Amino acid sequence: MKRGLRQEIFNAPNLITMSRIAIIPVVLVFLHEAGPVDSFIAACLLALGAVSDFFDGYLARKYNLISVVGKFLDPLADKLIVMATLVMMVPMGRIEAWICIVLLTREITITGLRSIASTEGLVMAASDSGRYKTAFQLVGILCLMIHYTYTIDFVFLRVAFDFHVVGLWLIYISLAFSLFSAALYFRDFTRAVLRREEA
Repeated sequence: MKRGLRQEIFNAPNLITMSRIAIIPVVLVFLHEAGPVDSFIAACLLALGAVSDFFDGYLARKYNLISVVGKFLDPLADKLIVMATLVMMVPMGRIEAWICIVLLTREITITGLRSIASTEGLVMAASDSGRYKTAFQLVGILCLMIHYTYTIDFVFLRVAFDFHVVGLWLIYISLAFSLFSAALYFRDFTRAVLRREEA
């Protein structure tokens, strides 16, 4: 039993996932420095973590390494890095506290709801709105981490790109998808419970 658990923990996909968790303090250290270079490095590390999220799932499916440990660690890593960066950016003035509170409350609530559904034998698949929420949220957080305005030169045009403003708008969009997808989760959970009671 112990050997099986050890093999699960130390297979390639789970090692990648654990490295994503381990990198969180490093991201926060660079983000705390708040300078343009440090902010950019923090954003690059977060982006690297997002890319690794794709690879650990791909390896787990391709080589049949899907495990209970992986099912626990993968969503945990995603939520930890989002929560950590959002909370870190509140005192830095890069995001308002109420937005952070709403987003984190949504994540905790839906995680709890899905846990209850799982124990009751109910399957709650991820919705498209939830996937859109994740995409907008990730890019929005990356932009807020970069924060500063950079001038981008095109062939006949020079544009001042304000990463902070763009990041805020993307977070607002992700907030709308967050609330909408949460409403869908509650609706699907209620319907599933009622169908089971009727049966």
